[in-house]
Amino acid sequence: MSRIIRVFEYEKLTLTEDSKGRVLTNPELQKLCDYNDKNDNIYFTGIRDGIKFKNFVGVIQIGGLTLEILPKADRKETTAESDFDHWQGALLRMLALCNHISVDSVSETNLKRRYHSLLDLYFNIYLEEVSKLLHQGLIKKYRQQDGQVKALKGKLLFTQQIQQNLVHQERFYTRHQVYDAEHLHNQILLKALSVLSIVSNNYSILDKINRIRLDFPEIKEIEITKAHFDQLKDNRKTVSYKTAIKIAKMIILNYSPDIKSGGDNMLALLFDMNKLWEEYVYRMLLRSKKDEYEVNFQNNMKFWEDKTIRPDLVIDRRMEDGSTEKYIIDTKWKIIDDNHPSDDDLKQMFAYNMYWEAGKSMLLYPKTKERDEKFGNFHKKLLPDNKCKLGFIHILDKDGMLDMKIGDEILNKLNK
Repeated sequence: MSRIIRVFEYEKLTLTEDSKGRVLTNPELQKLCDYNDKNDNIYFTGIRDGIKFKNFVGVIQIGGLTLEILPKADRKETTAESDFDHWQGALLRMLALCNHISVDSVSETNLKRRYHSLLDLYFNIYLEEVSKLLHQGLIKKYRQQDGQVKALKGKLLFTQQIQQNLVHQERFYTRHQVYDAEHLHNQILLKALSVLSIVSNNYSILDKINRIRLDFPEIKEIEITKAHFDQLKDNRKTVSYKTAIKIAKMIILNYSPDIKSGGDNMLALLFDMNKLWEEYVYRMLLRSKKDEYEVNFQNNMKFWEDKTIRPDLVIDRRMEDGSTEKYIIDTKWKIIDDNHPSDDDLKQMFAYNMYWEAGKSMLLYPKTKERDEKFGNFHKKLLPDNKCKLGFIHILDKDGMLDMKIGDEILNKLNK
């Protein structure tokens, strides 16, 4: 029996049912712990008879359990499904803006079509992409093949010819070229289809997979590893494969078959909210209508020996007199109390100001309540100004949707 559990980041799940009726079984908890161990314990913290989630969001499927982990930029206790829906929608739009999901997939029409989970959305996107490729016709490539042919073509392999065709002299064992769909791009698509057929509990998705498999050419299914994706060489013929290969990579590399015990297989698609928040802010700044600003993402400078420092965003503003002012923004996906940043964060911003010769910098947090925002002064100065402020921005608008108009607001905060 399939079931879904929805949690927010930093919540807990244990073997004991909580006030929302959420509970893990022993095998599910063990599988989650094993997965976390294999990934250096970055996803959860182990607690007594359970786990506490960290800053990773997304979805995990273990057998019949679908576990959806959603972001949440406040500490307000909630039991309302609408809260989960709002933050699921916000997460999907963030993923789309940051190119982890196609933009069309998070249209209003698609979001109103209630998906069982984020995984179902990814699966449907993948199947739609593969269907498009099949409709266009899968690309074919030349490859070398050794085998029996009835007419001599290519290079005759004498040793194999003598071993296998001494009696059957009407046949030739050759190394010859063939032009077909048997190549790595298509083998990756096929492998991802096979994984989906194992992990999906959705009958509609399973039906789509079966219909696609009927139209898929007869090619050999191979085990796919990260090394295979590194081998891929893109060209103008494979441009249409880009989205399908990207999702296939996520599906294949995050699939954990339970080979030893024959228990439940596992598939996880998880995203670091710190990185997602950083890229989302960058995308919003690019959408800003303020032409005098230039936004640069992930700059770095040498700091000490082979170490570098990297602020999230460096912003150049062209002034009326032709000069340029620099600003630094570092995004922080966390809630702080009483407008008191950590000493480490402030020291980090001081170093950024010094290295990039910026007069102003800002630590940008999600807003949970109205805050006093003003620049504070660093006492050591290279320029006339050496300031840093704490900035806070609402993630959701008044309708509970992801706020798409925050770019100008963020830039305005640098000048107040």
